[in-house]
Amino acid sequence: MLLHDRCKLTRAVALALLLISGCDSGQTVSDIPEERAENKAEFDESWLAGDHHVHSRFSVRWDEKTNPPTPIMGGDAIYPIPMNAAMGSRFGLDWIVTTDHGGPNHSKIRLEHAYPELLESRKALPEMIQYMGMEFDTPGADHSSIIMPLGEKEATDLFDIETRFNKKEPWPEDQTWDTEERMIEALEAMKELTDKPIVIAHHPSRSARGNGEYGMTGPAELRSWNDTAPGIAVGMEGAPGHQAISQLRNRFDQPSNHSKFLGAARPRGIYGRMLGGYPTMGGFDQMTAQVGGFWDSMLGEGRRWWITANSDSHIHWTDGGADFWPGEYSKTYVLAERNPRAIFDAIRNGKIFVTTGDLVSEVWFEASKSGPGTEPSSERETASMGSTLRVQPGEEVTINIKILDPGTTNHNGDSPEVARTDLILGEFFQEEVDSGTDLNPSAKVEKRWDREDMKNDRKYLAADYAIKNISRSFYVRLRGTNTNELEPAEDPDNENPWNDLWFYTNPIFVEVAN
Repeated sequence: MLLHDRCKLTRAVALALLLISGCDSGQTVSDIPEERAENKAEFDESWLAGDHHVHSRFSVRWDEKTNPPTPIMGGDAIYPIPMNAAMGSRFGLDWIVTTDHGGPNHSKIRLEHAYPELLESRKALPEMIQYMGMEFDTPGADHSSIIMPLGEKEATDLFDIETRFNKKEPWPEDQTWDTEERMIEALEAMKELTDKPIVIAHHPSRSARGNGEYGMTGPAELRSWNDTAPGIAVGMEGAPGHQAISQLRNRFDQPSNHSKFLGAARPRGIYGRMLGGYPTMGGFDQMTAQVGGFWDSMLGEGRRWWITANSDSHIHWTDGGADFWPGEYSKTYVLAERNPRAIFDAIRNGKIFVTTGDLVSEVWFEASKSGPGTEPSSERETASMGSTLRVQPGEEVTINIKILDPGTTNHNGDSPEVARTDLILGEFFQEEVDSGTDLNPSAKVEKRWDREDMKNDRKYLAADYAIKNISRSFYVRLRGTNTNELEPAEDPDNENPWNDLWFYTNPIFVEVAN
């Protein structure tokens, strides 16, 4: 398939080659801090940072003067795949997913052009674990990540999914592809694959018209996905990309897809009222940020439904885009051995915390049986993020928290500190809820710790909290911030994202035996 290269990409290609060869005038790809390098043992679990939503130059625009439309390489995102990987490594990532979006017959571009470049990128930067994926033009909804496990059929399996189900694949356009029922068909097809992918909903409330007034993606749809394929449709973006929009500069030599925001209000994530929508809250989507909101309603059903954070990188803000580089601002950390299968399984199983602005770099969060008659601490039954602790009625559980506030400068030159950490607790629903439910009234901040309230445990901030005489199943999750906001406020337009930082963990479930 012929691709028209609108902007020649000479700057992007040259910089990618410089980064790969280690000749960049700044930090090189191999210049990894010692504290990261020492945690790279293949068979030791450690917190590994990544980004599952990154666009390359194969996220094209289309010349609609031709029939069918001709793809214009570099039309929507401009950087080669190796450059994204190199910049991700530079900004502290261990793994990355290339997720170009589609269009008429785009499946051939991915298979014949993007995939070979990904294979070359893996050879050029073997220290970076690189997954194949796509930003799925989701039938009946907004976008989502499809992440493929590494393997011999990763490209052909994804080609099959995109060819059959991506709603923008057919030409002429076919509105019958854009239905919620077709998304269920797509998930059923994914379940039949030997190596099953992961699906994560992108910017779920970007098209919302208000608080709880959902747009292209709603609670009932996400429940339906999870009901259909609970090991595939496993979560949503908690913090969307495009967080650099307030820093946007028009330095790129071609008009970018974000030029319309020059001189205008610039809402974080390209959410916000200027677009007829509802803003982010502390940089996070309303579905995640509101205690007792949609995420808590999913967890209150006992659903294993996780959140992530990412860059949605298309064009860096210094080149006229709205984006940070992968890892520059948002990170999704997984607890895993440093190999592709372990990282993939950790994402699927919710062994995840997310952070912005490098507010934290490790979060150890566990629930263990405690109280009279329990085993010594080293032998107690314990559960961590994404897993379940089963207890008997009347037993006691202790929550153990250790947070590493790195105490070093982030990529804005700041050294942010965790000002407060919140333990959020929600109970399981006692009865079945409607599929459109987006509230869990039981969810609340169970305990707050100001920084001075936490103990110093070597390099960590630490705290313990006992939950006694348990009678009902519940879950717990953590969040923290460098601000003094008790709840994340609606983000104003043009907010400096570096001043409003949060971290969130995925939940631990505590289930009481019947």
